[in-house]
Amino acid sequence: MTINLQKPDITELKPRITVFGVGGGGGNAVNNMITAGLRGVEFVVANTDAQALTMSKAERLIQLGAHVTEGLGAGSQPEVGRAAAEECIDEIIDHLSNTHMCFVTAGMGGGTGTGAAPVVARAAREKGILTVGVVTKPFHFEGQRRMKTADMGIEELQKCVDTLIVIPNQNLFRLANDKTTFADAFAMADQVLYSGVACITDLMVK
Repeated sequence: MTINLQKPDITELKPRITVFGVGGGGGNAVNNMITAGLRGVEFVVANTDAQALTMSKAERLIQLGAHVTEGLGAGSQPEVGRAAAEECIDEIIDHLSNTHMCFVTAGMGGGTGTGAAPVVARAAREKGILTVGVVTKPFHFEGQRRMKTADMGIEELQKCVDTLIVIPNQNLFRLANDKTTFADAFAMADQVLYSGVACITDLMVK
């Protein structure tokens, strides 16, 4: 009698982690993570804005709501972002196949990230995937309307994730100086998003 003991494929033992960047803010965050060399994860970027998708460094892209927005953005309307994501729900689910943990990252306050991120998160959670939201709240200079939209989006996303990490961009000005530009401030926000995801993934894959 022969007993055949095979060593399991090491890749099968590692948790499969997907970072899902949703909307412009989520796409920028993913680009920053790829540039910074974040390892051990797969990246997916989903956006209603076809032009923004062409700027993505991710290999896996989803054009949200081709019929709803015709390749344009969601016009700061979360209901358009939500409808666009729901139009592509089967494609979103396909990109979640075999995933053990999913980070859904977005900038809250716009149309696509605010409206579509909860749809992506809900799809992941319904598949039994550990789902973590990592999102930013707008700077004060972006206006009260955008802040109110962000608060509504965060409240909706909270219902769809296991854990939600909210980064108030305004707090980053505590780290700024008189030479910090608005562009610098947004870059700092991307760096905080990267750090939040990297700390957790490093614990799991190293």
